[in-house]
Amino acid sequence: MLTSVAGEGFSWRAGEEIDLPGAEAAKWADGVRAELVRDAPVETPEQPPAVERAARRPARRKAAPRGTE
Repeated sequence: MLTSVAGEGFSWRAGEEIDLPGAEAAKWADGVRAELVRDAPVETPEQPPAVERAARRPARRKAAPRGTE
């Protein structure tokens, strides 16, 4: 908690860590009242993802004008 907050059935002090379900924690974590704290480190891949490349299609050939064959 960044600020102290109290209501019916709860009282939280600034600096205290509160365990809330994800959606409710996100509501409180607005940068003024609270901020999110993660217990587990964020998982990152060991290797960067492979770069995806698109193959170009060959250009379409224009049809010969009619009657010139």
